[in-house]
Amino acid sequence: MTKNHYDVLVIGGGISGAALFYELAKYTDIKRIALVEKYERLAKLNSAGTSNSQTIHCGDIETNYTLEKASKVKETAGMVSKYCLQYGYQDKFLFPHQKMAIGVGDTEVEYMLKRYEDFKGLYPYLEVFDKEKLSKIEPKLVFDQYGKERPENIVGVGVEGGQYSTVDFGQMTESLVEQAQKIEDKVADVFLNSQVTSITKLGDMHVVMTKDKTFTADFVVVNAGAHSLYLAHEMGYGMDLACLPVAGSFYMTKQKLLNGKVYMVQHPKLPFAALHGDPDILAEGCTRFGPTALVLPKLERYTGGTYLDFWQTLQFDTKVAKVFYDLMKDSDIRNYIFRNFFFEVPKYGKELFVKDARKIVPSLQVEDIEYAHHFGGVRPQVINKTEKKLMLGEASINPGTGIVFNMTPSPGATSCLGNARRDVRILCEYLGKTFNEELFKQELVD
Repeated sequence: MTKNHYDVLVIGGGISGAALFYELAKYTDIKRIALVEKYERLAKLNSAGTSNSQTIHCGDIETNYTLEKASKVKETAGMVSKYCLQYGYQDKFLFPHQKMAIGVGDTEVEYMLKRYEDFKGLYPYLEVFDKEKLSKIEPKLVFDQYGKERPENIVGVGVEGGQYSTVDFGQMTESLVEQAQKIEDKVADVFLNSQVTSITKLGDMHVVMTKDKTFTADFVVVNAGAHSLYLAHEMGYGMDLACLPVAGSFYMTKQKLLNGKVYMVQHPKLPFAALHGDPDILAEGCTRFGPTALVLPKLERYTGGTYLDFWQTLQFDTKVAKVFYDLMKDSDIRNYIFRNFFFEVPKYGKELFVKDARKIVPSLQVEDIEYAHHFGGVRPQVINKTEKKLMLGEASINPGTGIVFNMTPSPGATSCLGNARRDVRILCEYLGKTFNEELFKQELVD
């Protein structure tokens, strides 16, 4: 065997790849693992602290989650906190924040109160905040710029403090890799600046080529965001799937406006997160509003190129055209798409954005915020061409041949350790290796 042969090769050095790398090192008897990353550092794209809302999405304030999805996400979200606490990362890159979802107007208030009744069994710590309570704990939600109380009915459902809700997923990515490499009797190699150019099947192994190295592996997991589908298509897998990259942008306030995270009621037809306000841990607690949702013809944000990669993963044909037609036919979705496009237009976009953000902070003025340059990432929304519809949630392609391709839209970072556990089970069974579920449960679940 060559020194570049590994039992498992993980492609992609974001939070998903790092979580799998860590779990393979810590909880299995697999001896040789490697992580291959395209860029010069880990977590350069969607896992960077500036690319996402830094939120541990556990389902308590995410109103687009069903009770069933919330119970699954709650477990995987808990793993993120438990991992960070196990190594003493609290107040380094894991923080507790007040958090809530708000309903504005009678219809939304009624919805939030019903949701509270349905979900309080799963999240016993949830509280209902009426307007009077909100005026004390999150006053900017209640008063306009003249200090007058907003006329609409408003209610918050959330928790005042004590729940870990905020994490810098970029720093967590680095820590997962660092902790994996400390484990004795394991080869856990990391190769940066190593863009994968091809993957081929050779007997029982896969051959993975980068621009200057050749690797072989008994099992390969591709956690490369939108490029996972690109690499799958190159091998002829997942041809019934196409990728629609949606970029999220943010606006940043010049001072701290909110004491905690404030989410709004999600529009049921839209797969994208509703506007929310978060204290940004990388910007001294100033409030970051967003995300917007802009369809971009490229697979990565703030890097050159990837336009051709986009066309290759879109696989545009009559089926994809039908999905687009159905989306644009719906006036709610159509208006949302156009409105989000205009958010990106200098000056005019800011004025339009402020109108939407005033639903959270009625006193917000145009001069209070700036477009947050180089903030935001790309979420690959996956189109199922057979069913001719947009798939919500992550997509995973497992042809059963010793390779898995994962695309993880939001909340991929929150689910990283849970998704990694799923893949560890798959590859341990395939390789005839052992996964120490007992230790995993003891440290990350119970």
